[in-house]
Amino acid sequence: MLKHSLIHPQINQLLGRAGHHSKVLIADGNYPAWNTLGPNAELVSLNLSPGVVSCTDVLKALASAIPIEAAHTMGIPADDPYALHGDPPIWGQYREILSDSGLSIELQPIPKWEFYDAVASRDHVLTIQTAEQALWANLLLTIGVRKPGE
Repeated sequence: MLKHSLIHPQINQLLGRAGHHSKVLIADGNYPAWNTLGPNAELVSLNLSPGVVSCTDVLKALASAIPIEAAHTMGIPADDPYALHGDPPIWGQYREILSDSGLSIELQPIPKWEFYDAVASRDHVLTIQTAEQALWANLLLTIGVRKPGE
């Protein structure tokens, strides 16, 4: 029986095969998940209906199950109306979840097209497609090292 809050069998299997530096994408409902898979990645679709399952739900579950050493958001182009208003609200939710999980990780934006390239890398092992409706909610996690005793 698992003690952490991530109970999805396929996601647990894929994370169990992943190692240090592996990348996991939590994709929002607008992300072209199938078209951007890395050569070693698998897609798990959790998009049941708009908003269900959310990116924050997935991040909470992943943070309970794996060490996270980096978190990259998709950078907002300067010509996007959202760029004038500061960070999207969901980024604040991500910061809170990471902090509540005992992680002191800064969100690091990657320019949009470079983000797609980062996802398409050989280190990308898993995309979890959500039904998140918030804009700019894509989050690329890098798996860290499990410390002795954890």
